Order: sequence, then structure tokens, then C-alpha cells
Amino acid sequence: MTERLYYNDCYLREFEARVVERADEGRRIYLDRTAFYPASGGQPFDLGELGGVAVKEIVDEEERIAHVLEAPLADTQVRGQIDWPRRFDHMQQHTGQHLLSAVLVELYGMRTVSFHMGAASSTIEVETPALESKQLERVEERCAEIVWEARPVTIAYEDSSADLGLRKPSARAGTLRIISIDSLDRSACGGTHLRSTAEIGPILLRKLEKIRGNTRLEFVCGLRAIRQARQDFRTLAEISRIVSAPFEETPALVQAQMDKARTLEKNLARALTDLARREGRELYEATAPDQSGLRRATQRGAIDEAMRARAQAFTGGAKAVFLAISENPPAVLLAASPDSGVNAGERVKTAVSAAGGRGGGNAAMAQGSVPSAKLESIIAELC
Repeated sequence: MTERLYYNDCYLREFEARVVERADEGRRIYLDRTAFYPASGGQPFDLGELGGVAVKEIVDEEERIAHVLEAPLADTQVRGQIDWPRRFDHMQQHTGQHLLSAVLVELYGMRTVSFHMGAASSTIEVETPALESKQLERVEERCAEIVWEARPVTIAYEDSSADLGLRKPSARAGTLRIISIDSLDRSACGGTHLRSTAEIGPILLRKLEKIRGNTRLEFVCGLRAIRQARQDFRTLAEISRIVSAPFEETPALVQAQMDKARTLEKNLARALTDLARREGRELYEATAPDQSGLRRATQRGAIDEAMRARAQAFTGGAKAVFLAISENPPAVLLAASPDSGVNAGERVKTAVSAAGGRGGGNAAMAQGSVPSAKLESIIAELC
């Protein structure tokens, strides 16, 4: 069994330990005691060094903890060193999560059902279908108040059979490790935590997402919050510079520019379609009928709305067949006039199905995708 030093001292940065077992040619090490935290409860594992060798991963194997290393370790007595900036960041995020979840219960009775800590931000899933902006602002401000109060955060061990007053009931039996925020929260938790809410620093609520009838809330704490706020400011400053407007005017100006761009895109698409129709009619007039009296045209390029409009215009004339060929991705489009004697849907479906592709349509126009190696043979069949 591995003694978990972080249970009682989350601030322990270095420790001495004895190697009790090794595997994977010395790259997987088991110690009698460790301060390295394994991935658990939504919190990532610690990094650092063990005996001067970099630690890649810490794995919780219930009764013991495995230390996965970059290289083999032969020593029997080792010194472990925790990557302290990473550990302290995790402590800020995890303690911040306890505070945030407790405040959501305190203000609105909203229970947290899950927690995940990512490399850039963290999330909690809250039992509510929606959170209004005013509620988020109040939660953020209440968290700030408790941070300013520097309330003690303590670790205690109590039996699960007692009336523990936990924010979230624990399914574990026996002795529980309880993390408490003075006069606010009590939670059973095995993670690493701060000594005071003051060390959490600012808590910044980021965005909301609906999930399974609940709400997922993204947040950052401490130094992450400062860095994120700084990046947000830089982004807004750059947008403000680009549009040549003060910060407070940029949302309305950007919205107006987007509306204008969408209108221009629609007008351009309409103009391109009209041009394609004219090109199709002109191509029909310039194409001589073959011996059977059919006018045939073949074009290569993207099979888009313009190409479809060109094909429809060409086959709007009498006895006409139009074949469009796309090489990336490999695809074909066949259009035929009603008096051409060609059923585009049947021809395309038969040709692409035989080649292992997919396609379909109606008698007037059909489209299909084909393996690139079969494209030329499909073209020969459709021509």
C-alpha cells in the first residue's frame, strides 16, 4: 500500500521514498510513500521528477500508486520533486471548484453533478436547464467576496456513518477525507487543496453549454483567470483596432459588418448563378449536335450551385446532355433534357454503384461520388 503524503500536506514539494517494486524495465515505479497526485476525481495527475528522472504519468491502482517514468530508474532510495507551478495551479482550480459549487447551492440551490479540470480551463455540470447572465454575475461576485474573506480551507477525517453535513453525499464507507471551507462547504474529496480561499484568486466564469438537460459551466481560477482576462483584453483591443472603434462600440459594429457581409454573399451567389445560367445557354448555342441529334457538353470543376445552374440551363434546350466532373472530391453530375432519351438518375446510379460509389437523383439531374481510381472509367461510361 502506498502512503499518500498529499492527503495531509498538499504543499509538500519534495520527499524521500523507498522503491518497493518496479515494472516495465524500471520505467514503472512503486514507492512506499509518495507526494505525487494521480489522476482522480476530475483532477489531472502531477508531474515532476523521481530520482532525477522525469515523471510522465501517475496512476491510481487503488491500494498503490504507479509512477510512470521517461527512463528506467534503478535506485532503491529516491527523492521526488513535484512540479510545483502545475500542482499549485491544480490546487487553485480544484479549491475554486469547491467554492463555485458551494455558492451555486447557497444562492440558487443548484447542485454540481460532475467536475473536469482541463489544461486551459475547467468545467462543472450543474443540475439546471439554464443559467441567466444575472445569476452568473451574482455567483462570480459572491465567489469574490468569499475569496476576499480568506476563509480557512481545512482537511479532516471522519467516519461515513456520522452526520457529516456534506454538500454531496458520498457512496464510500469507512473513513472519509473531508475538505471544508469555513462556514460554507463540506465535501468528501481526495484532491489537493489550498489552505485559504484567498489563494484561489479570481474566479472567472467563461461560457455555458446545455448537456443532458443540465448546464455545463466553464471557469478558470487564479493565475489562469488573470491570463485569460489578459488574453480577452488583447483580443478585444485587436478587434477594436481593426474596426477603428472604441471597445464599447465593437459588438454593434461587428454585427453590422457581419449582416452586410451576409447580404453581399447572397447577392454574389445570385449573380454567379445568373452568370452560370447565361454560360449554359451560350454553351448550348455554341455546341453542334452529334450524329444522333444530341448536343453534349462536358466540364471539369467543382460541382457547386453554379455548375448545377449551368447544367440546368444547357439542358433547358432541346436534346441536350451535360456532364460535370469533379476530381477533388471525385464526383460526377449528369443532366439531361426530357427529349434526350437519357435518364440521368438511372445512368448515374448504375455507373457509380458498379464502381463502389454512391449516387442518385431524378431523370433530369443526378450526382454521384466515386473512388478516385474509378473516376475516368465512370466518365467514359457516362459519356
